[in-house]
Amino acid sequence: MGNRILVLYGSYRSNRKGIRLAHFAVRKLRNRGEDAELIDAKTIGLPILDRMLKEYPPGGAPATMEKLGAKIREADAFLFVAGEYNWGVQPGLKNLTDHFLEEWFWRPAAIASYSAGRLSGTRSGYAWHNTLSEMGMVVISSTLAVGPIAETLDEAGEPIGEAGAVLERAFPRFADDLAWWTEAAKAQRARRAPPY
Repeated sequence: MGNRILVLYGSYRSNRKGIRLAHFAVRKLRNRGEDAELIDAKTIGLPILDRMLKEYPPGGAPATMEKLGAKIREADAFLFVAGEYNWGVQPGLKNLTDHFLEEWFWRPAAIASYSAGRLSGTRSGYAWHNTLSEMGMVVISSTLAVGPIAETLDEAGEPIGEAGAVLERAFPRFADDLAWWTEAAKAQRARRAPPY
C-alpha cells in the first residue's frame, strides 16, 4: 500500500453535499495506490473543544480522541475537504482539527474546497491555508475548488457534467503535488529528526 493519507471532512448538516467530494478524493487516491481513509468529524463526534489531546494525562483522554490522535500521528499526509460557511471555515472540521497539535507536525496537507455556489469554497480554502500552516503542516500549492458541488458530483461522488469533467482533469496534478511533498517529508524525517 502507498502513503497513508487521511481525508478529513467536517460538515454536520443533515443534507451534506460535500461528502461527495470526500468520497471522490478517497476513491481517486486509492486508485493511485495510496492508503486513504475518510475521517468524518460528524461520525467521530468529538465534543466542542474543551481540552486538546495533549492536555489530558496519559491514557486519560476519551477513547475516540486517543484513537484519532494515533491515526493522525501515523499518517503521511492529509487532505482537508473544506466547505465554506459564510465566507469562513466549517465549525465541525475546525473543532476536530483543534483537538490536536503536535500530531499534525511535519507532514503535508492539501485543501479541496467546495460550496453550493460558483466560488467553490475558495474563501474557506484561503482560511484553511493559514490555519494548517500554523498547526505545523506544509500546505501544498495545488488546490481543488469544486462548485457548485451538486452540479459537479452525484450522490455517489461520481463526476457529472462539464464541472465533473474539469474535476477529473484537475485531480491528477493535485494528487501528484501531494504525493511529491509526502515523499519529500518522509525522506527528510528519515534523514533527520524534526527540530521540535
